[in-house]
Amino acid sequence: MKETKKPKIVVPPPGPKARAFIERDHAVTSKSLTRTAPLVGVEEEGVWVKDIDGNVFLDFSSGIAVTNVGHRHPKVVEAMKRQLDKLVFINSCDFYTLPQVELAERLFEVTPGKFKKRAFFSNSGTEAVEAALKIAQWHTRNFYVISFIGGFHGRTMGSLQLTTTSVSARRHFKGMMQGVFHVPYAYCYRCAFRQEYPSCGLWCVKYIDEIMLKKVVPPDDVACMIVEPIQGAGGYIVPPREYLPALADLCKRNNILLVMDEIQTGFCRTGKWWACEHSGVVPDIMTMSKAIAAGMPCGATVCRAELMEWDPNAHENTLGGNPVVCAAALAVLDVLKSEKLADNAAKVGEHLLKRFREMAEKHELIGDVRGKGLMVGIEFVKNRDTKEPAKKERDEILDEAFKRGLVLLGAGVSSLRLAPPLVLTNEQADVGLEIFERVLKDVEGKR
Repeated sequence: MKETKKPKIVVPPPGPKARAFIERDHAVTSKSLTRTAPLVGVEEEGVWVKDIDGNVFLDFSSGIAVTNVGHRHPKVVEAMKRQLDKLVFINSCDFYTLPQVELAERLFEVTPGKFKKRAFFSNSGTEAVEAALKIAQWHTRNFYVISFIGGFHGRTMGSLQLTTTSVSARRHFKGMMQGVFHVPYAYCYRCAFRQEYPSCGLWCVKYIDEIMLKKVVPPDDVACMIVEPIQGAGGYIVPPREYLPALADLCKRNNILLVMDEIQTGFCRTGKWWACEHSGVVPDIMTMSKAIAAGMPCGATVCRAELMEWDPNAHENTLGGNPVVCAAALAVLDVLKSEKLADNAAKVGEHLLKRFREMAEKHELIGDVRGKGLMVGIEFVKNRDTKEPAKKERDEILDEAFKRGLVLLGAGVSSLRLAPPLVLTNEQADVGLEIFERVLKDVEGKR
């Protein structure tokens, strides 16, 4: 793919080839699949994606925070090729592979906590969460789980009970895991308790302590609490700095295991290796996926070693820890470190946040701008006083930006989530910002 400095639209997307392919797709794939834009990608490099009609798009999504090291990073591709020449697969339930053990050891070096750790490898984020739930219940012999409204943890029948971003993912499924209690997240822009931060005194945490654990669910029967350090699909919601430490303290006082879901926030996305590091919290269990292997199917659950001292056959996975996938993940760790992508995420992310906040001063449609590193959320409202969600306008912005060569993702009711590859430069960010502001002006002009 030739180097480019800005998007290139050669035919209004979706072009004829894209439309023809989409018809084929609709005839054979599950109708449950949602598509943000009619993008039929055929080639990619760095922060750019080319579609089947030859249009080139600037990617501000990374496939939902997956290609943190950039699309098709040469070191990741080369690592997979080397492994393909040696060993493609051996069942890790029954045998041993070098890359899996090396990856576990490398992850232990970069995850919080100086204690002894163990890892379980799977194929996705939802599988990593399922493993965390089983670890917590097996170790504690407890049944109940506390999760947060607006959280997203997957769609398998266990993790689905934790997922509350919308009812559409939960409708008609009556076999979900029982024993889950949902509490409001620290969504200060739309506080469920109608409080104002900081005068609220973190009532959302006190509510768990003083109401849930005293009147609803006995803490002695709670296996774990699972939380995203920044809510992802819920709208890129950044809680106050003291929120996660308060939750960690609550868990410690009540002997509840703390599970940190870093599936979307991990691998330098927020300017640190893990989002929980911004507040100094060390969880008992961490789940990770998405960016771990640059698009290869991989999930990992890392925890205190004693928590994974369970019986043989208690939990296994045929394809987890695939040698080629692990080789990709090891290369990702090398690239993140050698190219200092956490630092770049912090620098370029601050540039984006500053520019979006300046836009918010001029454009009433923007209700809130929030983020850490290259994890930026923009919430749109019809009226800043009532905070009525502007979902229609948000969707128009997504559509118009795509037509002009900028790939964005929606989140929450009326928010955008911006998660470009961490190799993004300030100059490339400015290209995206220029397209975004032109689209924003056009959409506002129609109101």
